[in-house]
Amino acid sequence: MAKFKPIKQQRISAEVAEQLKQSFLNGHFKAGEKLPSEKDLADEFQVSRIAIREALRILENSGFVITRQGVNGGVFVKELTFDHITDAFLDLFLADKISIPELYHVRLLVEPEIARLAALNVTSEYGKRLKKAIENEELPTSSLQEDIEMKTAVHYILAEMCGNRFLEAILRSSMKLTHKIIEVVSPDPYKLHPPGMHNKVVDAVLARDPDEAYQQMRIHSIEFGEILIKMEKTYRERKISTLI
Repeated sequence: MAKFKPIKQQRISAEVAEQLKQSFLNGHFKAGEKLPSEKDLADEFQVSRIAIREALRILENSGFVITRQGVNGGVFVKELTFDHITDAFLDLFLADKISIPELYHVRLLVEPEIARLAALNVTSEYGKRLKKAIENEELPTSSLQEDIEMKTAVHYILAEMCGNRFLEAILRSSMKLTHKIIEVVSPDPYKLHPPGMHNKVVDAVLARDPDEAYQQMRIHSIEFGEILIKMEKTYRERKISTLI
């Protein structure tokens, strides 16, 4: 007679979590939709409520669901974003597992191509949004967070314009990681990203010149990347000095 190994509770939970995740990805549950109760899910899967609770915890840690308290609370399906990946990358940065030069290298590969494609997809509406974003960069800001939002609006608009959702997703993830790293380091925003750094990029895009847009974004990426690398060096030195 064959000898079977007992199935661990964690394995049951993982299988439940995987089936639920696939149902989200296949569109059986929409973002914002409330999941059935633990009892109903336990009956459906024919497992214990403990297994369901652990499966939901796995999904919440993975960014697929969110738990809300109160009368109208419960477990709800989340819109998939890059926040979970970004948080993981931030942890790796803080643990010295990845560096700003590596992040800078990725952005240098991706962003010039985004600008090139954006120049091929200019519309009057996109033109208005880009011009407004450039104007906003000149306005005074009251916090580092507000300054970051003002100075990165152009990047998000160009990513949307490029028409490649995968490139847009990479850009959004790398930008959010850049934001979080900057918030941790807390530099002087006007030294980090002074107004006007995007002007030539936007001019080239609005002129519908893809080659010039590519070149100007490459120049900007290198310039800003060098600033970020210096910022990281200062942060690392400060971090080491606190340990001595």
